[in-house]
Amino acid sequence: MTPQEQTSHWIAQDLAHCWHPFNPQSIWGRESEILMIEQGEGVWLTDSLGRKYIDGNSSIWVNIHGHSHPRLIAAIKAQLDKIAHSSYLGFGHGLASELAARLVSYFPENTLTRVFFSDDGSTALESALKLAFQSSIQTPGKERRRRFIAFSNCYHGDTMGAASLGGVGTFFEKFRGFGMEVSHVRSMYDLRALDEETCAQTCGIVIEPIIQGVNRMTPWPEGMLRELRDWCDSRGILLIFDEVMTGFGRTGHLFACMKEGITPDFLCCAKGLTGGYTPMAAVLTTETVYNAFLGAPTEGKTFYYGHSFTAHPIGCAAAMASLDIFEQERTLEQLPPKIRLIDELSQQLLHTNPFVSAVRATGMILGIDLCRANGAPFTPEERAGEKACVAMRPHGLLTRPVVHDTVVLMPPLCITEDELRLAFNALDAGIRDAFTSC
Repeated sequence: MTPQEQTSHWIAQDLAHCWHPFNPQSIWGRESEILMIEQGEGVWLTDSLGRKYIDGNSSIWVNIHGHSHPRLIAAIKAQLDKIAHSSYLGFGHGLASELAARLVSYFPENTLTRVFFSDDGSTALESALKLAFQSSIQTPGKERRRRFIAFSNCYHGDTMGAASLGGVGTFFEKFRGFGMEVSHVRSMYDLRALDEETCAQTCGIVIEPIIQGVNRMTPWPEGMLRELRDWCDSRGILLIFDEVMTGFGRTGHLFACMKEGITPDFLCCAKGLTGGYTPMAAVLTTETVYNAFLGAPTEGKTFYYGHSFTAHPIGCAAAMASLDIFEQERTLEQLPPKIRLIDELSQQLLHTNPFVSAVRATGMILGIDLCRANGAPFTPEERAGEKACVAMRPHGLLTRPVVHDTVVLMPPLCITEDELRLAFNALDAGIRDAFTSC
């Protein structure tokens, strides 16, 4: 088959048999071309017809060091030569031990000391919620703490417990009432206004530190994490940081919470943990939480939760290699000039493109709000973000919107300054192409 014939064959099979997440299937492949991605190198993706694109959203926010990184590939191949998988239920393996020790080493001594491995961001949050809930009801004096607090417009995953935290109705409204008991607040002001009874029933509060992702990439006020930490400590409430999106350099720090020097009771990470090469997640927590699960088997304190691929050896190998790359290639040290350039180019985009109403940049994360040339907002039914992203493809950029009118740029950390300029040129051109006739 020619590349065109092969691509057409794959698309036909896709339309006949596949079901894509977060996509209305009734219009899938009908309003825009289905791209079949075949290869990747650095920040570049190549489709089955040989066209190249900058990976502007890090393949859904997971890729850290770029595609086909030789160190990551070598680590995965070396592990495959030994063993692909063995159960972590009743057994251990050296890479998991080393990875757990390494992850907790990034935090102040005697703070986060224990690691519970999982599969992805949703199950990491699910694990943290269950750990927080069970540890509370197994701690004398905290048995009544059966609720959680989350922030409006938050997104913490799609499994039922994680979904119950969700503040975006589009994703979660159909499933209300099936997960944890959750109260939502908009800000620290609302949090401080909660009555004593609600606080006394709350075992944990969940937040994406520094910046909310699905909520249009909206940063939190500076100093909020310290205030939140103090608020939780004064009320005996566990603090859970969702670093699934913000972790591993996205904000310019290895973990976002390090920007304000705050350590939570639970830290959930996934996506970039393996450099984006294999699914894996981890929940870091304290010795105090861990001790709440200790006791004779007959006491029923065991945490009966886990997955077949918990502490997957290939994932551990990739994670260790990714952390090596951070150190050996001085990844975080290379970010400040790129972050400054993103700030500069995003402001330029805001002031020169009539279809951009706002930009919000935090580290290597950028949210771009779209509008009509007269400043009027687009309606959700117009799906402006989707149209803009499709229009960027001919200019060599792939990314996705969050909500209906906010486009995200979150490239792999290895992107060069020249590649960043190419990405912004594509953003500008694609947005103009999509809306000039509006």
